Amino acid sequence: MIVVETERLLLRTVTADDASIILELLNEPAFIANVADRGVRTLAAAADYIAEKIAPSYEKHGFGFYIIDLKESGVAVGMCGLIKRDVLDEVDIGYSILARYWRHGYAYEAARAVLQYAREVIGLPRVVAITSHQNSASQALLTKLGLRHEKDIQLPGFAAESMYFA
Repeated sequence: MIVVETERLLLRTVTADDASIILELLNEPAFIANVADRGVRTLAAAADYIAEKIAPSYEKHGFGFYIIDLKESGVAVGMCGLIKRDVLDEVDIGYSILARYWRHGYAYEAARAVLQYAREVIGLPRVVAITSHQNSASQALLTKLGLRHEKDIQLPGFAAESMYFA
């Protein structure tokens, strides 16, 4: 189901058919370095990840991660969406683009559309973002989106503190 449309992109709910793009995204070196190693190494594990980690958010919260497809070709280039983590009071935005599609503005275009969707459709008064201190590209994108670094936080299971933007 298409949730958000931009000039060049379609953002849609993740389905079991997206196991291959999820597998690729979760194993990108930049994802592992800047987000986490989710330990998903097979298509079956990616399908399980979708069923256990992504899909339940749609039912529970009415939002979640969305696959980013190029409108012109239908090629999946990444994911972007809203996450309600148990360890945070506020909803945060997350995104990941396959490295071969970097530097085309897709992350910014998708994240801007998701933020607008969060405000205008879902009615969230505020959306936050979390990134690592070493992820300068994500910090720059969040700043371009109008978010500002408010504080550093310690997330459970992570050795280093994360930057909290709002």
